[in-house]
Amino acid sequence: MVVETLKMEKTGRVNWDYDKEADTLYISFGKPVPALTLDLGNGVLARYLRDSDKLVGFTITSVKQIVGK
Repeated sequence: MVVETLKMEKTGRVNWDYDKEADTLYISFGKPVPALTLDLGNGVLARYLRDSDKLVGFTITSVKQIVGK
């Protein structure tokens, strides 16, 4: 399935967690939920719900390369 448009609903809370060992940042809009992943390139992954294409978060790998050491 090709996702053409992801929908982001207004959320009151953004949750995040940084895994220092994996150098990965996890961002969730609202409570974290199981979701599908769309690779946007350069280590950025969008997480979305299959039925609604609602954007529920991002996973960013190799954070130190992106923001610098």
